[in-house]
Amino acid sequence: MFEGPFDLLLFFIERDELDIHDIPIFQITNEFMGYIQQMEQLNMEVASDFILTAATLMRIKVKMLLPRTEKDDEGNEIDPRKELVQHLLEYKKFKSIIPDMQAMEDQRLAQESRGNLHHELQQIATANHFEYELQDLSLYKIMRVFEKVMTRFEEEQNRPQHTVLTYPYTLDGQRDYIMQRVQEQSRIDFSELILAFPDKIGMIFNFLAILDMLQLNMIGIEIGEDFNDFAITTADGATTQVLQLLEAEEAV
Repeated sequence: MFEGPFDLLLFFIERDELDIHDIPIFQITNEFMGYIQQMEQLNMEVASDFILTAATLMRIKVKMLLPRTEKDDEGNEIDPRKELVQHLLEYKKFKSIIPDMQAMEDQRLAQESRGNLHHELQQIATANHFEYELQDLSLYKIMRVFEKVMTRFEEEQNRPQHTVLTYPYTLDGQRDYIMQRVQEQSRIDFSELILAFPDKIGMIFNFLAILDMLQLNMIGIEIGEDFNDFAITTADGATTQVLQLLEAEEAV
């Protein structure tokens, strides 16, 4: 089980020996989406992180397919993957130091964190005149075990309780919903579809469903001159630049 979406992405990168500075976004997006679709029972607190990352990957994928590229103040092209690569490098660096941190924690737990226990045993033994019995190794171990058990009990009592939330959304369900809306209206604004559901998870599922339907040629899009206004249409309409590029990428 992966600890989060970046952990999954790093697994794909290391397994396939990919260059983290030059991620093949199409390959890794398809693998990431395939993993999400195979997940059956999800803790939605974790699932929402995976879905947000999937939306980011799809957004980067679409940006890389568009013929127009963003440029910085100096006129250099901006790689849509740059921010993702930076986050992955930071996560990889953090993950690499976890074993050292765990070793330090084990070393700290092996110490007598609640005072000098051996010294306290000596004081009690002197006061009660049974030094030999009280300092017996077995008794010492029992007290150490009891101390650890009590520590674990306190940690369990203070552990935060997480509430599992469920949402009535699936990619198949949102595809059916979008197809029905398009068939009824022939043309519908992208923003209207995205905002059709009040919560963030619903908006994300709608966005992923739209991108998936474009790849499957189930719908088309009409793009304005500045690429900021576009609408969802039936697939029978004119094929757009984005759809042509998507089809070309799938054929490679």
